Amino acid sequence: MRSNLSPEDPARRGRFYIQLTPVAAAFKDLKDDLRLRPLFHQVESRIAAPILAAFLACGRHVSLRHRLRLHAPGLTPRAVLEKCAAVRMLDVHLPTTDGRALVFRRYTQPEKDQRILLAQLGWALPPQPPPRITATGELAGD
Repeated sequence: MRSNLSPEDPARRGRFYIQLTPVAAAFKDLKDDLRLRPLFHQVESRIAAPILAAFLACGRHVSLRHRLRLHAPGLTPRAVLEKCAAVRMLDVHLPTTDGRALVFRRYTQPEKDQRILLAQLGWALPPQPPPRITATGELAGD
């Protein structure tokens, strides 16, 4: 194992590597969740974004794992993300007679098992936003 730690304390170095395991797993999970290709960067400025993404993924998994231990023991963060991935946000465009369109941004209603999971975790979907209307084919402000 390579490290910037002094060679006098291999046990300490081993503990640090063990602590890095969840970070590496979270980064792998994030790349799998987002279906990202492998990241190979030689330019330092292009390395920062994947490191930030790994840090955010680790934070997401740790906090979700903690919440699951409290409210839904036995579930994994991956299982929750897979279950909730079926809830989608979509825009419904309805044309009007004057050439404009009503735009309804809606999320799909969760299935029974998704509703149970959301209730168990104490989560609620936000209210459906009000409709917007386009002006001559352009979307009104988001």
